[in-house]
Amino acid sequence: MRLQLASWPEVQEYLTDSTGIMMPIGSTEQHGPTGLIGTDAITAEEISWRAGELVNALVGPTISVGMAHHHLEFPGTMTLRPTTLVALIRDYIESLASHGFRRFLFVNGHGGNLATVGAAFYEIYQEFRQAHGADAPALRCRVLNWWDGSKVRALSDDLFGSRLGNHATPSEVSVAAFAYPGYVKHAELDPPVAPTGRFYDARDYRRRFPDGRIGSDPSMATPAHGERLLVAAAADLAEAYRQFMNED
Repeated sequence: MRLQLASWPEVQEYLTDSTGIMMPIGSTEQHGPTGLIGTDAITAEEISWRAGELVNALVGPTISVGMAHHHLEFPGTMTLRPTTLVALIRDYIESLASHGFRRFLFVNGHGGNLATVGAAFYEIYQEFRQAHGADAPALRCRVLNWWDGSKVRALSDDLFGSRLGNHATPSEVSVAAFAYPGYVKHAELDPPVAPTGRFYDARDYRRRFPDGRIGSDPSMATPAHGERLLVAAAADLAEAYRQFMNED
């Protein structure tokens, strides 16, 4: 059930049985010549919705803009400051915690979010400790990348092998293509597999990876692959959510 499509009595009833919620978080950034700018938010959202159905979990609104400073040399990219994203996550959690939610599983579609999301969790814990002392609610917050599950990793390796890469990957482009088949893009990729390496800031990124890809060949992406990856990732996420909810 999606929070935005529920009524408040439905949420109240949900809380009598569960205090858990999934929170998709992604980014609005370039994904090479063929990847949608919204790929990271789309993938996290679609996978969360599917997993939520599998475990009867409520899914909150997607945080669609994340930490993407290093992509700003590519038109269309949007980013938040770390302090802004921390504040946003704090407000989301505090709002839901006031109604009785206690377990927050953030489903991440963009690796650049991880450090800031983790910092937000510690600020939340500290604030609740200071505000409530020994009576502070036992909040539990966790973030996981949708592509890290065993099922989706095995499938990605089988479908794409060494051409998966690190950014604008055929796996994420495939999932977005399955979600929005009318927006599949095509372009000549030169070289077919992008270079790899480190970078320092947005200008350095654009200099080293001029078309936005890192180590990937998204020409291998298809909506059919995306459907299989979505199913695998949702199964991984459903399993992780059950474990999260059953932890002491």
